[in-house]
Amino acid sequence: MATEPLRPAPPAAGRPEGGRGRCAGGGRGEAEEAAAQPGLGASPGPAAVAAGGRRRGLNGCVPLSHQVAGHMYGKDKGGILQHPDGTVLKQLQPPPRGPREQEFYNKVYDSDCCDSVLLELREYLPKYFGVWSPPTAPNDTYLKLEDVTRKFKKPCIMDVKIGQKSYDPYASAEKIQQQVSKYPLMEEIGFLVLGMRVYHVSSDSYETQNQHYGRSLTKETVKDGISKFFHSGYCLRKDVIAASIRKVEKILEWFEGQKQLNFYASSLLFVYEGSCQPPTMRLGDVTLAEKRGVPKGLLSGGDVLEYNNNIHVINSTENGKIEASVGKGLSKFYALHKKAYSKRHHSQLSLKVENLEQDNVWKSSTCITQEHLNGNVIPQLEKVFCHMPADIKESANVEVRMIDFAHVFPSNTKDEGYIYGLKNLITVLQNILDN
Repeated sequence: MATEPLRPAPPAAGRPEGGRGRCAGGGRGEAEEAAAQPGLGASPGPAAVAAGGRRRGLNGCVPLSHQVAGHMYGKDKGGILQHPDGTVLKQLQPPPRGPREQEFYNKVYDSDCCDSVLLELREYLPKYFGVWSPPTAPNDTYLKLEDVTRKFKKPCIMDVKIGQKSYDPYASAEKIQQQVSKYPLMEEIGFLVLGMRVYHVSSDSYETQNQHYGRSLTKETVKDGISKFFHSGYCLRKDVIAASIRKVEKILEWFEGQKQLNFYASSLLFVYEGSCQPPTMRLGDVTLAEKRGVPKGLLSGGDVLEYNNNIHVINSTENGKIEASVGKGLSKFYALHKKAYSKRHHSQLSLKVENLEQDNVWKSSTCITQEHLNGNVIPQLEKVFCHMPADIKESANVEVRMIDFAHVFPSNTKDEGYIYGLKNLITVLQNILDN
C-alpha cells in the first residue's frame, strides 16, 4: 500500500537530534501540539483516535500484562492490549502523533517497498499487521503488532529510550524545559531506562522498576542500575548481555548507514528468557547418558535438577561418586530446585567443570559433598555457570527491537542523537560484561 512521504522536519535551531520519552507526561495540550506541527498525509481523522475504548475485555482483548512502560490501558489516553490471536494492539495516539506512527509503519511495511534501508529496518521492528478496530467501537483505532515476548515463558523485559534529547524539533520552550528537568543527564548519557521487569529464579517472582527508577540513575550508578536487569536472582546472565550487545550493534550499523530518518521518543525493547527452562531430569537411579542423560538415585523425594544438553551425568563405579561434567558452549544457568537445598545424602557429588577451548586456559573444578548441599551449592554453581567468559557461551535467546515511532521525521543527515545513545549504551553493557 502506497503512502505519502513523511514531511521533513525543520532544522532544530542548533539543537542536536535526540529522543522524547514516551512515558513523559504533561507539557502542551494535544490541540496546541497538533497546531504546532505540520500535517501528515494518509492519516485517519480525529475520530479514529478517540480516547474511549477503555472497556475491559474489549472483544476478547485484555490489557497487556507485562507492559513495563508507555501508555497504560485504562490509565492513559492510549494503551496496549493483547489480542486473542496473540498480537499486540497499540491504541493510536491523538493527532499528530498517532497518524504519524501509523504512517511510519505503513511506509516501512509497504508491500511495494523496494528501499533497501527500509527493508533492513524491518529486521529491527515488531512485525506490523495493519490496523484494527473493535466492532463495538469502530472509531477506536489500534496498530496491530507482533508480540515480541510471546515465545518466552518468563519474559524479562526492559524499555530503554535512546537519544540525547527528550523532545522533538517542534517542542515548545516550555516542553523542552519540562523534559530536560525530568532527566538532565539525558544529553550526556544518551539513553534512559523507562522500566524493567525481571524474573528471579530464586523466588519464582518478578521484580519491576518504573521510569522513576531510571531517572534516579546517575553517571556513577547507571551501570549497576542496568545490570539489575540481567540478574536472575542467583547470578548475572552474561550470556544474555553478550547477545544483547550483538543485537544493539546491528541496529547501530543500520543507523550509521542511513540518512533518511531521524528518531525521537523511540525506545529499544530488550527481552530474554528468565526461566532458564531446559528439559528437566528427575534424580533417581543413575544411568549413563552421553547427551541428554537422566540420572537416577542422586536425590530422593522428586527433586529436580535443571539442565540442558551441555551437562552430562556419568556414573563412576570406581570411586562411588557421581560426576557431572559440563562441556564447552555452556550458555544457560543450571540450578538445583529449591527443595534440594535441605536434603542430606550419604554419597558424594563431584562437580567437575572443564572448558577445553582456548588451550584450556579457563578451567574450574569443585567437589561438593551432598551433606553440604544446603546453602553451599548455589555459590559454587554461580562460579561455574554464571561467570564463565562470555565468548565461550552459546547465544542466549534474546530479542532487541525498536519501538515507539510517533516522532519519526525525514532527514538528509545521520541521526547523531540516536547513534550517540546507542554507542553509550553498548559501552555500559560491555563494561557490565567485562567486570
